[in-house]
Parts: sequence; C-alpha cells; structure tokens
Amino acid sequence: MKRLILTTGPALLHEVPLTDVHSKENIYRINGAHGDISDIENYIKNIKAQVPDADILIDLPGNKVRTCNLDNGGVRLEKGKEFIISSDCFNYREFYKHLKPGMTAWANDSIFEFEVIAANEEEIVFLSKSDGILINNKGVHVRGIHDEIPFLFEKDRLLIEVANKWDISFVGLSFVRKADNVKEATSLLKENIEVITKIETLDAVNNINEILPLTKYILIDRGDLSTDVGVENIPRYQRFIINKGLFFDVKVFLATQILKSMETKPLPTIGEIEALYDIMKSGVYGVQMSEETAVGKYVTNCVDVLKRMQQIVMAERIGD
Repeated sequence: MKRLILTTGPALLHEVPLTDVHSKENIYRINGAHGDISDIENYIKNIKAQVPDADILIDLPGNKVRTCNLDNGGVRLEKGKEFIISSDCFNYREFYKHLKPGMTAWANDSIFEFEVIAANEEEIVFLSKSDGILINNKGVHVRGIHDEIPFLFEKDRLLIEVANKWDISFVGLSFVRKADNVKEATSLLKENIEVITKIETLDAVNNINEILPLTKYILIDRGDLSTDVGVENIPRYQRFIINKGLFFDVKVFLATQILKSMETKPLPTIGEIEALYDIMKSGVYGVQMSEETAVGKYVTNCVDVLKRMQQIVMAERIGD
C-alpha cells in the first residue's frame, strides 16, 4: 500500500494540524459535499498554509440527491408514519419527476428506509420504515432512476473550476456509471489533474471494463455501493473490483468504515485490524479515512495505526 487519503474537517486541519500527521504519502481530501465554494477555497488555502506542497483531493459531490434547506434540526422520522418534504429541500429540484408510488428510498447511507407515497412539484410524501432524524446534506438514494439525471450537478462544475484555478492534484468523480461520465469530467479538467474514479454504483461495476482504461485511479466507496448492491454483497464486489483494477494496472483505493470505531475510541477493534491487514495484502494502492479523520477524536492514533500496519505488511513481503 502506497498512499493514504485523509479527509480534512473540524478535526484534521483545524483541531489537529496537518504537520502532526504529515508524510509524502498522504493525500488530503476535501469533501466537496460540505460547504459552499468559498468554504472549499478556504480549505485549500489552509492546507497549503500548513503543508505548501501537499497533494490535495477535491471530492465532487456528484449527482447524489441530498437533503437541503430543512428547518428546525431536520425531519423527525417515526416508523409506520408518513412525512412530507418540500421539493425545494433537495439539491436536485426535479427529483420528484423520477419518483413513483411504491418506490423505495434509502437515506443517510441506508440507515433510513422510506416508501414513496406521492410526489409532485411542490412536495414528496414518504412512509418511513425507520425511526430517527433526517438532517441536511444526507443522501437520498432510489435505485434505477439515474439514466436521465445529469452526471455533473452545478456544484460539481464549480468545483472543477476551483480545482483548475488552484492546480489541485486529484479530483474524485462521484457516482460514475459509464465511461462517458469519466470523459465528460476529464474534458473539463487541466491535463495535470488526475481523476480518481469512484466505483460506487452497480452501473459502474457492470461497465467497469469500459471505465478502467480511462483512469489511472479508482476508489471503491463501499458505503454508497452498498445502497445499490446490498451490504451483504460488499465483500464479493470489493474483491471483484480490486481484481479488475489490478488486471488493468489501475491503482485502487478503498473507502468507508476502515477504522470506524476510532471516531470515538483510541484503539481499533480486532475485527477492524484483521480486515485492514487483509485489505493491505490484497494489492490496493491505498485506503481513505473519512469520518475517522474529518471529525474523529483520535486522528493521530488513527494515522499511527495505518502506518504501523503498513510496516508490518511491508516487513512480511520483504521476508517472503
């Protein structure tokens, strides 16, 4: 394993300076889904102020439908009860056009499940099958509706302009479904900017032979992929995609809940360590820390665990 993607946020970059964890193998990720364009540019300035030659990744939000403009702390969900969300409370205003009664929606990385009851220009009525609170900026996923949804939303295009302006090292392409998506985004970027094509949809898996020749890097986002294929199928899809990437000589990153428990605990679970060991032995080029470093309480511990595991796996290979 060669590189680590570390997501910046309130923890890493603000509470924990980059200099506390920095090495040349680090790529510092800015999640483009959070904040407006000025916020993203401020993140870039802050990263460069701390580590002038840092490799920066701007992760495009992509055409993931997300909640927005929700008031009073979000929408309270009760299992078995209907609730209404205004059509204006989604980042894609025409979301309602793609919905039909009886469809299932998954929200907040599949934590919540809803049934579509009705949808029109003014509002969408759901029946909740979960308890909780749906807040702003959470994804709402409905399978099979994306053929007519644009690949790049307005914010994606603005972030591409930011990446070109600041000569960012990497741009992450979210919710790629076919080769033309990669071509569209690449045509808008400076030639020196590398794309990391995210494999997080079933369509991308099905079209992987056409996608891989167009990119040097892919990233398997297991969270979003699970909403398309089911969480129980993630292990076999992960192995399939890694093997495809290695066959095409494409560098593979793996993301989502690598060291999830370390958001709140100073040590990983044994299960996480065992899984991390297997990941590093699988031939991946790197792993991505998301909430673990963006909002986690033990950022330096988390990075230390990754470094130690790298050393262990490397020592084994030298011994072999």
